[in-house]
Amino acid sequence: MNSLDTRSRILLKTLIERYIVDGQPVGSRALSKSSGLELSPATIRNVMSDLEEMGFITSPHTSAGRVPTALGYRFFVDTLLTVQPMENGQMQVLRGQLHPDQPQRLLNSASHLLSELTQFAGVVVTPRHETVRIRQLEFISLAENRILLIIVTTAGDVQNRILLTRRDYSTKELVAAASYLNEHLAGLSFNEIRARLQDELRQLQSDMGELMTATIEVGTQTAAESADQYVISGENNLLEVEDLSSNVSKLRELFRLFEQRTGLMQLLEISNQAQGVQIFIGNESGINELDGCSVITAPYEVDGQLVGSVGVIGPTRMAYDRVIPIVDITARLLSSALSSHS
Repeated sequence: MNSLDTRSRILLKTLIERYIVDGQPVGSRALSKSSGLELSPATIRNVMSDLEEMGFITSPHTSAGRVPTALGYRFFVDTLLTVQPMENGQMQVLRGQLHPDQPQRLLNSASHLLSELTQFAGVVVTPRHETVRIRQLEFISLAENRILLIIVTTAGDVQNRILLTRRDYSTKELVAAASYLNEHLAGLSFNEIRARLQDELRQLQSDMGELMTATIEVGTQTAAESADQYVISGENNLLEVEDLSSNVSKLRELFRLFEQRTGLMQLLEISNQAQGVQIFIGNESGINELDGCSVITAPYEVDGQLVGSVGVIGPTRMAYDRVIPIVDITARLLSSALSSHS
């Protein structure tokens, strides 16, 4: 596939760049003007015919021009693309919104920003529950035998849960319990906390042991509920994308995929385990609903450990040179914000 000569590469690159901008099939006359090559229309037609035979481009029935195939986009992304540096204004927006002083909003903010900056759907995979670690716990007395447990994770997620207890706890007792847990157990998962406290709980006063046991049980359940989940924003942007909105049944399949989550999670899991930006074009994803779409992802980490990924879902006809750095830098800034707050 890398055996294309320079002339063919330039024409393919020019065709794809024109098609991404205009959305119209590109003819030999337009290529002759845009490519910078001094070639006759007949020569260009011969090269286009060769590229079509190789599967890089195709001819829509209604036009003499050509459009890229998924294979053509793949070759373009892998060998012809020049990624554009991110605009300063966009970088400032990302830095301003992905602020470590607001950990509970980081994952939602990242998803929203990806959508806003690309005008496609932005997605952030939340950390798997076995890697979710506790940054802080807090207890607030609500009413008789009811306590609000606030769980803040190192990934910036905040969960509120109600604990039902056999007796009332004073504010002093709740503060003491939270202080003990935060001092000794910050940075651990609930499974690790359970293992570490098994012996200590037996030595604590029975009433305080009940509170801590309830905390661990609820915390473990909460972590399990949030496993393999993702936050998605801007799905409605895809309704405005001409390449997708023209096929209503395809759009329905795509939105059903977002609701069911399982299929998309399997794809995003690949990014969770990989280094750097991953690009899935059309049916490369193995998900039928994403045929005609591209998914660009990058993993993020907390203190050097990969815990999730961020990504953008849009049409195959997207400005890859602009979207790739947005995804990449969002992942890097999210990693930095989460690690500084862990």
